Amino acid sequence: MAHAPEKLLLATPRGYCAGVDRAVQTVERALDLHGAPVYVRKEIVHNKHVVEQLRSRGAIFVDEETEVPEGSTVVFSAHGVAPSVHANAHARGLQTIDATCPLVTKVHVEAKRFAAEGYTIVLIGHEGHEEVEGTMGEAPDHIVLIETEDDVDRLEVEDPERVAYISQTTLSVDETRAIIARLREKFPAIVGPRTDDICYATTNRQAAVKELAKACDLVLVIGSQNSSNSNRLVDVTRELGTDAHLIDHEGQVQEAWLEGRRVVGITSGASAPEELVQRLVAFFQARGTEQVEELRVIQEDVRFMLPKAIRQAMAADGPDPARPASGGHVAASGTRGS
Repeated sequence: MAHAPEKLLLATPRGYCAGVDRAVQTVERALDLHGAPVYVRKEIVHNKHVVEQLRSRGAIFVDEETEVPEGSTVVFSAHGVAPSVHANAHARGLQTIDATCPLVTKVHVEAKRFAAEGYTIVLIGHEGHEEVEGTMGEAPDHIVLIETEDDVDRLEVEDPERVAYISQTTLSVDETRAIIARLREKFPAIVGPRTDDICYATTNRQAAVKELAKACDLVLVIGSQNSSNSNRLVDVTRELGTDAHLIDHEGQVQEAWLEGRRVVGITSGASAPEELVQRLVAFFQARGTEQVEELRVIQEDVRFMLPKAIRQAMAADGPDPARPASGGHVAASGTRGS
């Protein structure tokens, strides 16, 4: 039996943040300007649908810059890279386009600053995540990685009076806050960034899904399994006692999830395009669901400029280089709406 909820509730904000929109546009513009192939180190953003679309246009995704033929164009992903990657690319004569999210670049700058000032830097993040690898590469001899409050309890540093913390931008806001509180208890002299490292889009989407969880029987989060911020949306929802599942697309919805569900909430991670949300809505409408409403929590309006290399190439080619990256549901610091 095909189950159909009475109502769909769509979280706003959801989907693309400004950093993701900028990164995806960067690859698209690079293909327009330079032609295929354009090489991309790692997935430009953590979303299978986006990667496959770009691959179909001529983007070639590689794990390391050493796989890129000498002299070719390579785009660095939104998650950032270590200085050693830039050095390797330069040595191979690669034409580099850096699509690192400006908010990730901010964390890299903080890491270099704290290292120069002689601090042991505690990085709150997930081991193996590309953003963490890039950040640690900025000051590998000064950074220690922790993931949990228990890690704080086990942490030993050379000088407890010279400790600083930074964090991955896509973590759970509440979990990170708890870890920072534990760090402050253990190291009263600890210093941190001037502003929170958690990306405003991550913060906003978690705030929106908290409101969604209160109003729904089930929340479906559109995002890929390797998307940190999408996984955190599922975690935040479940912590509030509402069932939630992460899906790449509507074809992954399981009938058992829908049984007895009257109101289904839908949101999407910061690397998931709005097209996938609309496909999921159409999936339920085809089953007979008629009510579709937006739950507006925060208004977003921030835009990021495209990378300098793209703007310069566009200026030489004719279009307006000052045009900011933009798209549906792009990021912002946000103000709460009704």
